[in-house]
Amino acid sequence: MSSENPTTNESLPAEPIAEPIKEQPAAIQLKTSILEETEESMVDWLGERGFPKYRAKQVLSWIYQRRVDNFQDMSDLPKSLRNELEAEFAIFTSKTQEAQHSEDGTEKLLIELADGGRIECVLLRDGPRRSICVSSQVGCAMGCVFCASGLDGVDRNLTRGEIVEQMLRLQRLLDPEERLSHIVMMGMGEPLANLPRVLEALEIAKDGEIGLGISPRRITISTVGLPPAIDRLAESNSPYQLAISLHAPYDELRTRLVPVNNKIGIVPLMEAADRYFNATGRRLTFEYVLLKDLNDSPACAEQLVKLLRRKTAMLNVIPYNPVPGLPYETPAPESIHEFRKILMEGGINVMFRQRKGNDIQAACGQLRRLREKEPHLVSFQKQRSSPLE
Repeated sequence: MSSENPTTNESLPAEPIAEPIKEQPAAIQLKTSILEETEESMVDWLGERGFPKYRAKQVLSWIYQRRVDNFQDMSDLPKSLRNELEAEFAIFTSKTQEAQHSEDGTEKLLIELADGGRIECVLLRDGPRRSICVSSQVGCAMGCVFCASGLDGVDRNLTRGEIVEQMLRLQRLLDPEERLSHIVMMGMGEPLANLPRVLEALEIAKDGEIGLGISPRRITISTVGLPPAIDRLAESNSPYQLAISLHAPYDELRTRLVPVNNKIGIVPLMEAADRYFNATGRRLTFEYVLLKDLNDSPACAEQLVKLLRRKTAMLNVIPYNPVPGLPYETPAPESIHEFRKILMEGGINVMFRQRKGNDIQAACGQLRRLREKEPHLVSFQKQRSSPLE
């Protein structure tokens, strides 16, 4: 394996997605999801029916802040308005197909959407933190070989309302005095491949007046690393944290683990990360899933030091959470210790994250795959083609 600097790929397309992704559910809804509505669109809807515009804030705050799932429970609204809302809209259009609870407090939901698609979302409890991991697509096109989410490709993008609905379902798992503190767009799918809808959903998440009121500094968008979309995110003056799933310090290994890297390359990815930092001033996080006998060697750690040591960034190392049917394993404790030692001695700002929810298949995509089909063994020696080809 070569550790030399990777080369750029001059054939990189303007947008690294080969085929259009469907945006809307195939099924026709009898009622519109009110989670697709903005305050402005609700003002218009109310005005058309003769209700004052201030009612829009009331309706939406009942849903996002007071956690109601029934229009009739909105007790300070006129009965006539509650009836019209109930006739026109649904608050939830999906259903929870399965809920799992871990001994460490992690809870995972398998959600069936209106068109039959299935997605997953997770609530993680860690001291006072109440973090949620939310999906952005049904499936994933990025093809990371160790991830259950992308084994069957991508079906479609989620809508704004479908993303928000995951947040609300997880919020309702909390006790009344608890509130969500952190959001990570790190569930099923590639958030930057569905950037407009993701940003619309996160507007509700950070809205302190009618929304969930979560600080943008506690909201993270996690990406496999699509340089054009990273640039668009920087240009939008997005206030959110950015985490890039790196998983390898050089191109040959990263392409093996993350096939989309074949059309990107680590050098263009790092250049986009630098542009994002220069434009926003926000420190980046690089995610690195540690896989036994693949990317956990001392040589990989030394190359990571060379790649990251001059960057204002956090390296988040995550020992692999095994997926049934896949051949990858968690490294031995001594390998993890040696990897950590090299990084810390190299001056890297690194955090080793504790795995959570192992007993409930908390890694995204696992539960969906187990419920839809029997897992089949996938060989990591098989070279998968890039989804961009």
